[in-house]
Amino acid sequence: MLWSIKKNKVKTNIGYTIDLKNRLKKHNSGKGAKSTRGRIWKIVFKKKYKNKSLALKAEYFLKNNLNFRKNIKKNIK
Repeated sequence: MLWSIKKNKVKTNIGYTIDLKNRLKKHNSGKGAKSTRGRIWKIVFKKKYKNKSLALKAEYFLKNNLNFRKNIKKNIK
C-alpha cells in the first residue's frame, strides 16, 4: 500500500508488483498510473506472498475493504 499527502488530503494506492522499488520510482516520477501522477508516494504497508494468485487475492481484498485501509491510515498518522 502506498500513500500520499497533498494539500492535507491523504490518498492511498494498492497494487501488485514483482519489483516494488521500480514501481515506486515510476509513480514518483510521473510515469506510473494516471491516478498516481503529481504526488510523492511512500510505502506504508507491504507483504510478500508465495505466489501471484495469493497476492492478487490480497490486492482485491485491500482495494475493496475501505474500512481496513482507513484503519491502516489511522495507525500511520
